[in-house]
Amino acid sequence: MKGLKATCVGAVAVLMVLYCPILSGQAAPQGPPAVNQDSLVILGFEDRSKDYVKLYNKAKAGIPALKSSDSAHTINQNQRLLASRIRAARTDAKQGDIFTPEITEVFRRLIATTMKGPDAAKIRASLRHAEPVSGIKLQVNTAYPERLPLQSSPPSVLLNLPPLPPELDYRIVGRDLVLRDAGANLVVDFIPNAIPTP
Repeated sequence: MKGLKATCVGAVAVLMVLYCPILSGQAAPQGPPAVNQDSLVILGFEDRSKDYVKLYNKAKAGIPALKSSDSAHTINQNQRLLASRIRAARTDAKQGDIFTPEITEVFRRLIATTMKGPDAAKIRASLRHAEPVSGIKLQVNTAYPERLPLQSSPPSVLLNLPPLPPELDYRIVGRDLVLRDAGANLVVDFIPNAIPTP
């Protein structure tokens, strides 16, 4: 009798564990765990950047490698040849091909978060003092203007953005964030008004 009572109590305990979540309106978790959507968007950006680098490497094939002793004229010719090959391979390139609307939204949010943080005043001062470039009409697949300085992004802003392969870099033109091909000096893509107003 004692054994039967213990078995009944054990069975009731098991049933309570199994059915209490259902009775309280809580369903047991089903399916895969939730995925961070921003991470998926950033992975998409990284994939697009890698695809661009593949195109860059194809365009660069057959162009003689530069030597440290090459003249500025030779370096310039090499850069122009590479840029013309990339343009030919990306004839339909347009703003938003790499910085898709989803990527643009995430980047603007990441930059805005940094610009509101404790270093916001320092970042803005850095942007003002780093030979700011403005008044330039950006266009994908055109050369970054050679007469203008290559304003780098403040390190604290870069820390929040996805790292880039060495063929690409971020530049700031006015309030726009530019993705630049460093070897060909081309505007690969850009985000208008990426830097929030103070």
